Amino acid sequence: MPLSTLDPKSALVVIDLQKGITAMPTVHPPAGVIANASRLAKAFRARELPVVLVNVAGVAPGRSEAPRPNLPRIADWAEIVPELDAQPSDLRVTKHQWGAFYGTPLDMHLRRRGVTQIVLCGISTSIGVESTARDAFERGFNLTLVTDAVTDLFADAHERALQRIFPRLGETGTTEDVLAQLARLPA
Repeated sequence: MPLSTLDPKSALVVIDLQKGITAMPTVHPPAGVIANASRLAKAFRARELPVVLVNVAGVAPGRSEAPRPNLPRIADWAEIVPELDAQPSDLRVTKHQWGAFYGTPLDMHLRRRGVTQIVLCGISTSIGVESTARDAFERGFNLTLVTDAVTDLFADAHERALQRIFPRLGETGTTEDVLAQLARLPA
């Protein structure tokens, strides 16, 4: 469903735009996803709406396999990319699973701020972003997925999420669509 509105109590949740993940080969260049997420973060901050920067570190507790053996590991692998210009007011969430809710304080952070809608972007469309979107939907949040601020390792997985999954969970729109809706919110 195309983007029709944003709640006045919306939050931007940015999934795994960290140095190690963005160094991986993706369907769409990560630089474009990062640039769009950065524009969104700046606009949300300007409106004093929450920005949540989520990163992934290690594996889920109790798991014994090596951490993400197919991913390149650089020293600062889990650090949020500098282009997002992280601010002290941003909420930080480190996850150990695909989705950003399970085992993290994300739900508590959002509910304490009265958030009713999540605007979601990041990498990977079919894993971290989709898992977080599904959980947000089940928790009753209104959901907007930013189609030009997500990408995946696999084209078919990316397209399936965009075409089949996301429209069932919430509304979809581009960065420009979200920025236009933000501009319509009361100051």
